[in-house]
Amino acid sequence: MCGICGAVWTRKSGAVDQETLDIATDALQRRGPDDRGTVRRPLTPGAPLQEKGFAFGHRRLAIVDLTCAGRQPFSNADQTVWLTFNGEIYNYVELREELRKRGRVFRTETDVEVLLQAYEEFGLDCLAKFDGMFAFALWDEPRRRLLLARDRIGKKPLVYRLENDRLLFASELKSLRLFPNVPKEIDLVALRLYLTYQYVPHPRTIYKGVSKLPPASYLLWHEGREPIVDRYWRAEELANFSDSPGLGSDDLAKLRETGTLGAAALGSESNLNLTNASFDEVCRELRRRLEDAVRVRMRCDVPFGAFLSGGVDSTIVAGLMRKFSTTKIRTFSIGFSQKEYDETPFARRTAERFGTDHTEFFVEPQAKEILPELVYQYDEPFADSSAIPTWYLCQTTRREVTAALGGDGGDELFAGYDRYKALRLSLGLNMLPSGLKKLLAGPVRSLIPNSVRQRSPLRRARRFLETAGMDAIEQYLQWIAIFNRSRESALLSDEYWSACRSEGENFGIPRPSADELDSIDFLRDAYGKFARRDLTTAISFADILTYLPCDIMTKVDIASMSHALETRAPLLDPNVLELALQIPLRYKLQGRVGKRVLREACRDLLPDEIDARPKTGFGVPLDSWFRNELNATLKEALFDESTRRLPYFNRAYVERLVKEHEERQFDHAARLWSLLVFRLWESQQ
Repeated sequence: MCGICGAVWTRKSGAVDQETLDIATDALQRRGPDDRGTVRRPLTPGAPLQEKGFAFGHRRLAIVDLTCAGRQPFSNADQTVWLTFNGEIYNYVELREELRKRGRVFRTETDVEVLLQAYEEFGLDCLAKFDGMFAFALWDEPRRRLLLARDRIGKKPLVYRLENDRLLFASELKSLRLFPNVPKEIDLVALRLYLTYQYVPHPRTIYKGVSKLPPASYLLWHEGREPIVDRYWRAEELANFSDSPGLGSDDLAKLRETGTLGAAALGSESNLNLTNASFDEVCRELRRRLEDAVRVRMRCDVPFGAFLSGGVDSTIVAGLMRKFSTTKIRTFSIGFSQKEYDETPFARRTAERFGTDHTEFFVEPQAKEILPELVYQYDEPFADSSAIPTWYLCQTTRREVTAALGGDGGDELFAGYDRYKALRLSLGLNMLPSGLKKLLAGPVRSLIPNSVRQRSPLRRARRFLETAGMDAIEQYLQWIAIFNRSRESALLSDEYWSACRSEGENFGIPRPSADELDSIDFLRDAYGKFARRDLTTAISFADILTYLPCDIMTKVDIASMSHALETRAPLLDPNVLELALQIPLRYKLQGRVGKRVLREACRDLLPDEIDARPKTGFGVPLDSWFRNELNATLKEALFDESTRRLPYFNRAYVERLVKEHEERQFDHAARLWSLLVFRLWESQQ
């Protein structure tokens, strides 16, 4: 696990000197405190480096191969192909054997060399073969091209800037910004998207002219040609391969031939036909793949353990780890004084059942003290408040181990969120006559008391009825948006819209101005890829392409790597992911029970009290904080004239939000948090 950065240039004006490379590399030290390396070479051997060259930087967190045999940047034997790589290739042992059978000779036992030699053997087709989390840059001198690539789900980040005479890249914006002449001007479209989703969706970043490489994508830069950005893996091709709810063996064979099936083609021996498979058969296949996923993620040369939240997903991961461990596995939980947010009693019961070496950390989050550091590490505005407990969990876990397995992905893959159940319920509601729907959304909804409790059933009922009669995607966005359309209209100032209309720049890629872009487009585009599936399945799969990489993976990556802790997600193994994309909804969601197939596949691992628990989030009491310990911090950030560098927001509306929240008229915690995070981020620029 590492941090990477670098550049390729074709003019003297774009050259990157050694000092700049060192500074940008060492900005990633927290991601890789164990080792560092850099390389600067001309694009053509013997040519002046200042005219045309490339530069790679690397910071290493040692997880596998503690001898540093695969020290990076890493090259092939004749130094014509160079690699700087962040991540882990879990199936590198199996891939190495395949490559050896094809005549490849290895100098090391590392996944770094496997990645490089797989590229030399298969070219771009190697990307579909990797089971792992990765972001890497590779310079191919014979083909005179630079390859940037990112894993299927976007577990590892990669940002880049494309200019006329060079291309820059890095694991984090804080590194990329250290290269000369990188703009630091806010992308106003990105700001609007942030206010909707609580993150900046790919391919944008908060800065103009700087982009995120989307998940499952690669960028190919050839000297003298237009760069290519394309996807090497498409979830929709698996989910929509036929009109049937799953793939037959003939379908699977076709996908293997084309490479679409990816890493599943390397180790999955099953020819299960999901079109006709029984529930029990699907459960058995899922269990087999989950076991394989956990087993390969336990390949580690440093102390490791597992996060244990007391929920279904982390319990399953810990239970499967026990099966493959010859010693007690280590598990870690974090607790809070507020009972509503404390899951340690459930985690403790699971630890007792599996006989783990369990550690609990009880913390009283100091939001005011942690906020500046949190905002700095996330590089751009990121308003998922569960980053706070995630940060503390990673910080405390790192004191004991260097790597940890977690349960991320289970809700998106197996329909675990309550909002998916609400979608199914809304299908019936939307079939009612329009007059009745208006009655429910208006007078009936107004009869329900307005609760300011974040997890109140009354609050959820009001939100559900409020969207009666809406288009399904509009309805879903209304549920998940921090600022919906009406609130966004009230928040954004005339100065904001005037600034949007006056820009009119492209930065190499046509970008609509904020008044031309609808925030729902990001979600609607993802949903459209799965339109042949039922509504609930299509929405959950859209979350796999949007919310999962942009929010969950970002949150975990930054929180863990800021403490030099590697996290691994077995539920997002390609074989598990590709199976989940084919499983029909009736096997995932039954009545009010989500993740049905996952629960049944691992029934022997789930204590009854864990299985029966309602879905809970990993949250903090923002609503209370903004009325108490964070109240002064909030007002200072939003209303102190010295902090108001850019007049994007209508002050009167923001004052109204604060007042309504303080007086318990409405819970605006998520909206106030997003505004606070943005202002604190802005003050650091």
